[in-house]
Amino acid sequence: MSAGRKNSDSALFPYYTDDKITESEEVTGSKTLLLVSKSDKTFLWEPFSRKLSSIYKLTRNLYKNSIGNKIIFEEINHDLELKFSYQWNLSDKYGFVRKSNITNNGSSDVELGLLDGIQNIVPSGVNEELQNRSSNLVDAYKKCELETDTGLGVYSLSAIIVDKAEPSEALKANTVWSYGLENTKYLLSSLQIENFRRGEELIQEEDIRAEKGAYFLNTTLKLPKNKSKNWFIVANLNQTASDLVYIKEIIKKNSSVAEHVENDIQSGSKNLIEIAGSCDGIQMSFDKLRNISHFSNTIFNVMRGGIIDNNYQIEKSDFIPYIAKANKKVYNDNVNTLNTLPILFSLENLKLHYLNNDDTDFERLCLEYLPLKFSRRHGDPSRPWNKFSINTKSEYDGSKILDYQGNWRDIFQNWESLAHSYPEFIDGMIHKFLNATTFEGYNPYRVTKDGFDWETVEPDNPWAYIGYWGDHQIIYLLKFLEFIEDYYPSRLLNYFSKNVFVYANVPYKIKSYEEILVDSKNTIDFDHENEKKIQDNRKEIGVDGALLKDPGNNIYKVNFIEKILATVLSKLSNFIPEGGIWMNTQRPEWNDANNALVGNGVSMVTLYYLRRFLNFFDKTLNKSKIDKVSISLELFNFYNEIHTAFQDNKHLLSKDISDIDRKVILDLLGNAGSIYRNNIYNDGFSLGKQNLSIEELKSFIKISLA
Repeated sequence: MSAGRKNSDSALFPYYTDDKITESEEVTGSKTLLLVSKSDKTFLWEPFSRKLSSIYKLTRNLYKNSIGNKIIFEEINHDLELKFSYQWNLSDKYGFVRKSNITNNGSSDVELGLLDGIQNIVPSGVNEELQNRSSNLVDAYKKCELETDTGLGVYSLSAIIVDKAEPSEALKANTVWSYGLENTKYLLSSLQIENFRRGEELIQEEDIRAEKGAYFLNTTLKLPKNKSKNWFIVANLNQTASDLVYIKEIIKKNSSVAEHVENDIQSGSKNLIEIAGSCDGIQMSFDKLRNISHFSNTIFNVMRGGIIDNNYQIEKSDFIPYIAKANKKVYNDNVNTLNTLPILFSLENLKLHYLNNDDTDFERLCLEYLPLKFSRRHGDPSRPWNKFSINTKSEYDGSKILDYQGNWRDIFQNWESLAHSYPEFIDGMIHKFLNATTFEGYNPYRVTKDGFDWETVEPDNPWAYIGYWGDHQIIYLLKFLEFIEDYYPSRLLNYFSKNVFVYANVPYKIKSYEEILVDSKNTIDFDHENEKKIQDNRKEIGVDGALLKDPGNNIYKVNFIEKILATVLSKLSNFIPEGGIWMNTQRPEWNDANNALVGNGVSMVTLYYLRRFLNFFDKTLNKSKIDKVSISLELFNFYNEIHTAFQDNKHLLSKDISDIDRKVILDLLGNAGSIYRNNIYNDGFSLGKQNLSIEELKSFIKISLA
């Protein structure tokens, strides 16, 4: 409820860190008070509150269902012989549903005075930042109103909070309503809680301003022995005026409203099970807890990487806007082809369209297309770079949205398992991966359906930092390559010499080798001029504006072998013999402990995976029937420098390598990478290409492995 529907800017309760949520337990979220009349005495009981917990003998239980979308809080008062519980459920149509139950476990009837509900309701229009920065000001703008004919609470702002000399009307509201209790008074704030504790009669609230919003039900219940009473409270977010009219009609005219809400809850559970099932999350073994654990792990994986929407079926309504947003020119050049597509077509059908098309940019975009949904960055409020949004449907017309986003490590790590459920999309995963890497052999920060982005310089933000993680390209890419070779042997060979790959243009400049030696913790400059140029290009042509261009201002295209070489050479240019791969691009090894504690150094994990990577290609190249491939002249020179450095020093492999020899090799490798990078930074890629023989490449792999 604090995380919000879709994102933290649409939360029912304030989106705070865990410590603040815990500290606010008495004033935020569920709140229940009971005045229990027994044997001519009245007892005050506040389930789940710390205030009276030492007075009674209590048992508290917390339950979660096996698929993880329902939770029950239960408190049993053994002295009063009563049990109270409430259950949170999720409804796509109605919002958050809180089912409450009070049970008389005693041997005699009991009379109860009840005050039950939720408090500190965030009104629509208050985002996370505003709530955290100006919560007191937000309180002053709050407006809580009761629709007396239906008991519908409406929580809005008197105006959108802006510091501009212009009107800004609040056109949406958060709503709460209830069903199941009779003769109820409604409270819209927490102002009368103390009055209830003292046994005073409460006054219904119909218009409360400048106070934290609440929704309380106040009534008296007569509960026979061994009997229960149920009711529910339903809260939804960002409702329009027409939404309010609709829900009021449902409340007034539909006697089976509880059944409708329950059916929608069950429908949501069914959809969740289908999502897990489509990614092989349903398993049945002897160990029930293991089955549940596997289900939840699969769902967590899906939420980070996404799930394919409809097997291998693609919707025209999503595919065409994707192409138009990616590259306006490609869209215009292929608009006739796109318009002839059926409303729903298969991945196989899409392949026929792009394979018979001479437009390699169109082919590339088709290959990259992944109809993923239910994906979000992983996130928590103490790590602001992980701010997430789960985009599943349009706020305007309710139509389905296919979308994915994730930090590089998270999304590709999670696609690793997704590929086992949808192997035909492995080509798209590989192309998306390679086409988002830079010519230096690194990856930007985050990958989304609409391309990629990078961290920028923010001098006043202590969380902001720029740099490249140095290991991700090898570890996660290798898993994809091994997978495709297992499932579809030799399919990779089709891409060896086909120029359908591109380079991401990230506005970072890695410093020269000499400068890195001087200060290995300050190795990257942010190119503000290039970033402006990239953003201008994006506005002009679309997402593809962030790709590297050739001298003719066209997207620079290369083949699969070149992309792999760029990645491998970037690692080898930072190789320290008998040490590992030097992480010197301001970001750490992939392990979170190193992420927090080290941040730079020499990586053995990347070295091990690089060896496995080279072994993989050694076997793969042996299957190739082509003699040579054409690669960029600049990369060819880089390759030659690394190859020569290894050849000239291979005599050292038969003995221990001295520190002097180690430094000689490090200098040769580091300078080769530095010269290559600076040539591209200064002049870009020329259109010059050079043939590289497969046999020579095998020789290079052999000595690199040694």
